[in-house]
This record gives sequence, structure tokens and C-alpha cells, in this order.
Amino acid sequence: MSEMTREFSAIFRCLFWVSLVVSVSVVHGQSIKTGPTVGERVPDFSAQDQASHEQTLKSIMGRQGVMLVFFRSADW
Repeated sequence: MSEMTREFSAIFRCLFWVSLVVSVSVVHGQSIKTGPTVGERVPDFSAQDQASHEQTLKSIMGRQGVMLVFFRSADW
């Protein structure tokens, strides 16, 4: 079996299991929480930015709120 075929097979198995879990949850009426909904308040937090400076929710909050975007790079 070629390397590409093995990778495709692993990806397919992973997607199959994820879809199975989601399907079972939907059938049983359970929702899967993936994060806060739009407008929902989040707890205060602190994290380092790309320049290694510590940022808190309060330090980045503007008059109209803040929009947080979490991006996970594929090359971690």
C-alpha cells in the first residue's frame, strides 16, 4: 500500500468516527458545544501575543466589544 493510500485511509477513518459521534449526538438530542455563541460573554483570560506581550480580555476590549479569531496553522 502506498504512503498516499495509507494517509487517505487514516483521514477517511478519522472523518468517519467524527461524523458518527456527531450523528449519535444529534439523534439523541444533544448539542455539541464548540465555543461561545455570538454575543455570549466569555470569562476573562490572559495570553501572549505574537510579540510575547501578555494581553488580557480587558486590555483588548474596545467600546464596542472585541472580536476574537482563533487560527490554528496547519504547520504546527
